[in-house]
Amino acid sequence: MVTGWDKQGPGLFYVDSDGQRLKADLFSVGSGSTYAYGILDAGYRYDMSVEEAIDLGRRAIYHATYRDAMSGGQINVYHVQENGWVYIDGQNVMDLHYKYASEPRPTLL
Repeated sequence: MVTGWDKQGPGLFYVDSDGQRLKADLFSVGSGSTYAYGILDAGYRYDMSVEEAIDLGRRAIYHATYRDAMSGGQINVYHVQENGWVYIDGQNVMDLHYKYASEPRPTLL
């Protein structure tokens, strides 16, 4: 993925190994991406606050690492803004596991 800001505003692109470029509001790539997409599809809204978007991104990556044996490690969060990027933080997915495991699970219909 490539992200940035230009005269047209913020942009997010997926670039594959052949150089094909796709533009969209969100992407998930890698072996755990289908698990991450489940979280993103359930929680994404166009009008999210920065804090909500950061939390959703963390949750999506965490769930990918929880379900996919080839994913895991450290989550580094950056916020891309008009004047550049800001490093938010880095967290070990195991720490997120214990944080999210203590939350009540959503009720399914």
